[in-house]
Amino acid sequence: MANEITSAAAGIADTTALTTTKSSDISMDDFLKILAASMSNPSISGGDSSSSSGTDYISQLVQFTTLEQLNELSETLTTSVMLQQQQQAFGLINKEVTLNDGTQTITGTIDKVRFSNGYATIVVAGNEYSMSAIQEIGGETQ
Repeated sequence: MANEITSAAAGIADTTALTTTKSSDISMDDFLKILAASMSNPSISGGDSSSSSGTDYISQLVQFTTLEQLNELSETLTTSVMLQQQQQAFGLINKEVTLNDGTQTITGTIDKVRFSNGYATIVVAGNEYSMSAIQEIGGETQ
């Protein structure tokens, strides 16, 4: 049962999270094409060939690669957080909780877990709440 839940959670996170890419993102191939063009045509870079050395190009490549790796790390961390939250939510089913929905405090039993863009939400008395609304968790109800 636990493996089925883990597989389902991983599938939800994979299919719903991080599926959009910005149209303004530049790929490594695009960057290398721009870099090659600026190296072969120094006038494109705005100066003569003596004003920009080869180390400037290497520095730009290293900065771009670092930025790309940081973006990948951020995506991995986001997926990891979503999976952890999903596992926590599964463990809360049938537990009594006290929630704050912004206007009032509600006490009830978590009936089920739903997912919105890979993030877990809980259902108490037919109403859906984010996990951040939980103030207190009690034992399992019978």
